[in-house]
Amino acid sequence: MSPPNDKKMVNGTDATTGVPCHSRDVLERRLRRKLDLRTMPMIVVMATMSNIDQTNVNIARLAGYEADLHLKGNQYGAILSIIYVGYIFMQLPSNMFLHWMQRPSVLIPSCMVAWGGVSVLTGITKNYTMALVSRLFLGFVEGPFIPGAVFLLSGWYKRDELALRLSIFFNGNALTSAFVSVLVASVVLPNMQGVLGQAAWRWLFYITGSITILVGVCAVFILPDFPHNTRWLTPEERTLAISRLEEDTGLEERTTMGGLWDAVSDWKVWWLSIAFIIQTIGQSILLFFPTLVATLGYDLTSTLLLNIPPWVFATTFSLVLSRYSDKTQRRYRYYFASNVITVIGIIISMCTMNKTARYISMFLMAQCLAALTVLWGWINNTFAREPAKRAAAIALINGSLQIGNIIGSFVWPSNWGPTYRYSYGICLATFGVSTAMFGVMHLYLKHLNKQIEKNERDAKDVNELRYPIGFRYLV
Repeated sequence: MSPPNDKKMVNGTDATTGVPCHSRDVLERRLRRKLDLRTMPMIVVMATMSNIDQTNVNIARLAGYEADLHLKGNQYGAILSIIYVGYIFMQLPSNMFLHWMQRPSVLIPSCMVAWGGVSVLTGITKNYTMALVSRLFLGFVEGPFIPGAVFLLSGWYKRDELALRLSIFFNGNALTSAFVSVLVASVVLPNMQGVLGQAAWRWLFYITGSITILVGVCAVFILPDFPHNTRWLTPEERTLAISRLEEDTGLEERTTMGGLWDAVSDWKVWWLSIAFIIQTIGQSILLFFPTLVATLGYDLTSTLLLNIPPWVFATTFSLVLSRYSDKTQRRYRYYFASNVITVIGIIISMCTMNKTARYISMFLMAQCLAALTVLWGWINNTFAREPAKRAAAIALINGSLQIGNIIGSFVWPSNWGPTYRYSYGICLATFGVSTAMFGVMHLYLKHLNKQIEKNERDAKDVNELRYPIGFRYLV
């Protein structure tokens, strides 16, 4: 969607905020900077701990986790995927509750403290059943975080600002997770084995879970709520924060249940959900990235260190791509470009076991995170006008894509390694299908934009129009 209308001016003064237009621009930049400095670092740290607590099991696998719990067959895959069951069940009710409660500074950190506690308890698991149950509970308490954080950011930033912030959110946590995982693994795994009679992988869960709890407590005092009820805004900043979003989208207020019904009855939500499920199966490459790097044949510490450069490249590429996506107010072309690069990386890995070539391909595959961030910006833009509907749509789509994570957990069985050609083939097919499905949505939204433009030309009364003057979907 492109901006619906220009700022309303009366005698050089902004009509909504009552301040001179040049002062309004300065105040808006100051507000953005204040939000960025206060919100983004905290969100990235929280996302980092979320990612670490979710994927610690992959590092633990390299340090005797499977052997100590006597796992067989697909049991490790089941432990890996069961977390997404909790994600699926919790995302919609949690985001609906967040829209009703309007207090993300309380709800999101509370969930974080809870999942930190579950992560600590994962360290005491003794067998397959205990490990499975702990991962299931981890999914239930961690599930509200991603949709809640995305909804929070979309409640503050305009459409041409959002993709970059979502890129920082998703890629910042991926990059810092890679560094922190290497640091923790290089310190904990070699030095904590046998301390107090505990295996090193158990200490991994004890330590990272405790850090998560501490971060969650700090987040209560740092995270904002929404523009109308955040305590640390001045009255002038509050008025501006509200008015700039109204100008950007022409907000329509609906009740929580009304927004839920609007989302459930909109075919676009379900089309995007199915496309995202298929895309996520392909992006299971990221879930098993340490395993794929391990196929290069290096020791544990070297393998973890080799994970970092691809994530640095992926983060840089994604930030650049998202910035241009915001600047040009285009989404699909940048998503398409990222998928093409990923497919090239997959083909290289399928065709050779040469270490150099495969490592280069991992750089190309890791940047598929860029497609993810552009897609989330696109989804938020598509449902930007109704906050309640947007909250429900984010939760439904993010909950649905966990089905893709569940399926993706079984795409990389160890007996298909070290080449994993069958796994790569599945990912190749899913990227092709998802790219086509998002392409259909791209064409449909372009068609809607033409229809909106035609209605504006033909309308005799502005009140007859369904959308604000100048409103367009971002495509």
